[in-house]
Amino acid sequence: MILGLVAGALLAGSAADASILLVASPVGKLWLDALTMTVVPLVFSLLVTGVISAADSAAGGRAAPRALTLFVVLLPAVCLFSALLTPLALEVWPVPAGAVSLQLAGGESPVIASAADWLENIIPANPLKAAADTAMVPLVLFALLFGLAASRIEPELRASIQTFFRAIVQAMLKIVHWVLLVAPLGVFALAYAVGSRTGMGAAGTLLHYVAFVASACIITALLACVIAALAGRMSPLAFARAALPAQVVAASTQSSLASLPAMIEAAGPLQVDRQVAGVVLPLAVAIFRAASAAANVTVAVYLAQLHGMSLTAADLIAGAFVAAAVSIAAVGLPAQVSFFAIIGPVCLAMGVPIQLLPLLLAVETIPDIFRTIGDVTADLAVVRLVAGRPKAEAQPVRS
Repeated sequence: MILGLVAGALLAGSAADASILLVASPVGKLWLDALTMTVVPLVFSLLVTGVISAADSAAGGRAAPRALTLFVVLLPAVCLFSALLTPLALEVWPVPAGAVSLQLAGGESPVIASAADWLENIIPANPLKAAADTAMVPLVLFALLFGLAASRIEPELRASIQTFFRAIVQAMLKIVHWVLLVAPLGVFALAYAVGSRTGMGAAGTLLHYVAFVASACIITALLACVIAALAGRMSPLAFARAALPAQVVAASTQSSLASLPAMIEAAGPLQVDRQVAGVVLPLAVAIFRAASAAANVTVAVYLAQLHGMSLTAADLIAGAFVAAAVSIAAVGLPAQVSFFAIIGPVCLAMGVPIQLLPLLLAVETIPDIFRTIGDVTADLAVVRLVAGRPKAEAQPVRS
């Protein structure tokens, strides 16, 4: 990415620049299209299998259904909060002057549908047409309903559906893996076109983007601490002390799964029964990615401002709904794969161009640290809420 930006900026306007752009532009577009073609089948299949798995988890025990209920309530709430806060934050701290402009999208700003049109089309009369048009909101709604219906049929048939869509997921991931093998070439081609048109102004925009997304994750983590303190009836300082070891592991590994043992160990300081933690935390690691979902909405809104788009309330609601749904679906996906699989649908639902996502992937390492810290903090807050009132400390026995 850096090589492409520098080369494009240095050669801009030269005779060689025009010749390189003739090759770089189609190469970058083909690589992006190869990634984009996997989004619809991958997201739909992940949603169906995710809903079926969540329904199976809720079938046993009391802790799991309570945790799933909190996930269903808190994920959309966090995403909606991010959708409302990000435009306000961009007013205070706008995208730098000379940033990547709408010209990078290769055309006019997308036409934003009115609220009435959005509501009329939320139920897909033809799911196949919705998939062909990449209409993500109706497609996600249909996938959720399909998965819910599949979870209520005979076990043998349910298992067949789950196996079928798991096979589709694996096949799509294999295609994505092949596409990512040539990522250096694709990213270079896209970055060269950006550098040629904007010079080094793109570098300042990317730094601003990293700081902005990291801030969204930090705010989500702080919200989790507040919720744990108020609804979980626990001292904020005590919660912060209990969460710190897991947060350190999260920052160093950038993996919620790798942080799971440290999160289980936090059950004692959080005054949570270890059995409850053993049920809720693995479920939360797989499903409840609050900071990541909020950050995905932030990325979409950021790109919208980058392209000079004015988003309506309906667009923000649609983005929040899709971000919450696909974050649940992206269970166990590698970071590079999930970046496209969970942010692409949010952008498409809001009508935001996705041409710049490969460049953002190149700088995703830093925001990913804060995503993981925020996700782990939110998971610990949920287990505190599921556990209910903290147990009173045992009184010393006098002899």
